[in-house]
Amino acid sequence: HPQEFYFRCASSFSSCHSVRDIGGLGPPTKSKSIHLYRGTLKGHSGWVTQIATTPQFPDMILSASRDKTIIMWKLTRDETSYGIPQRALKGHSHFVSDVVISSDGQFALSGSWDGTLRLWDLTTGTTTRRFVGHTKDVLSVAFSADNRQIVSGSRDKTIKLWNTLGVCKYTIQDDSHTEWVSCVRFSPNSSNPIIVSCGWDKTVKVWNLANCKLKTNHIGHTGYLNTVTVSPDGSLCASGGKDGQAMLWDLNEGKHLYTLDGGDNINALCFSPNRYWLCAATGPSIKIWDLEGKIIVDELKQDIITTNSKAEPPQCTSLAWSADGQTLFAGYTDNLIRVWQVTIGTR
Repeated sequence: HPQEFYFRCASSFSSCHSVRDIGGLGPPTKSKSIHLYRGTLKGHSGWVTQIATTPQFPDMILSASRDKTIIMWKLTRDETSYGIPQRALKGHSHFVSDVVISSDGQFALSGSWDGTLRLWDLTTGTTTRRFVGHTKDVLSVAFSADNRQIVSGSRDKTIKLWNTLGVCKYTIQDDSHTEWVSCVRFSPNSSNPIIVSCGWDKTVKVWNLANCKLKTNHIGHTGYLNTVTVSPDGSLCASGGKDGQAMLWDLNEGKHLYTLDGGDNINALCFSPNRYWLCAATGPSIKIWDLEGKIIVDELKQDIITTNSKAEPPQCTSLAWSADGQTLFAGYTDNLIRVWQVTIGTR
């Protein structure tokens, strides 16, 4: 069973105790919080739309923003600030919607509302390739596990597959989304080569990478979708959006597993790399579910000091775990990245 498999994997290389050991099965009280707020990363002048981390460089993260740049951060982990902007990657002429790092940590791939993708050399900070072909804003980009293929999703309702030289090898149009394609992701599992996509047509689609044909149509959401994410072992995926429900789907069996209520618009989802947790950006807060017990183990809220009680709190728009699963980075509509640390399982 894929969930059991993922849980075995997660628990085998997790140094944390089970949720039951750290405060029972009820919702955690303030004193039981298992995440410690560590500070912010300040540097963007627009919403932080995506954050990328890499095991190769644990002291570096990238963030994409509506300020049209990608910032490379050096993590200092100081008391006052968690890191400093080291370099800004400039070239896109509109909002940057997504950024991912190649598995060797040498390159970054970005997508933008300017309709293009860019491949960046992180050692020099320069663009090595521009990918031109979408007729509208690019909303999402991803690298395959071997970094040889690139997928993008766009407001032009298409999904495009590219090689790293910037050549579009295939445009998925048959059975494709009937509205904007908001998110595309490869499965990390090479024995089941698939792409997962979601869109504003409320569907999650699974594509066979070998022939780019539709494998499964997952129907169930009642509102547009913002995000889909695949578990570290490729056995399941989770989707979320306007209806506030995180739906989990079995990628091997092609069926719906269960639904978790986020209670607010879900902007981002990510699985922990080493625990059986799903993390969701739900409006202004972040919810972390333990998937074995299907319970919320923590809810992370930023402390906002405001004189205007009617002021809308900043929304969480992006999430990324550090490769070791001990640090959570969250991007917001107030242009900040907030950082939390897991307080269990640190050896």
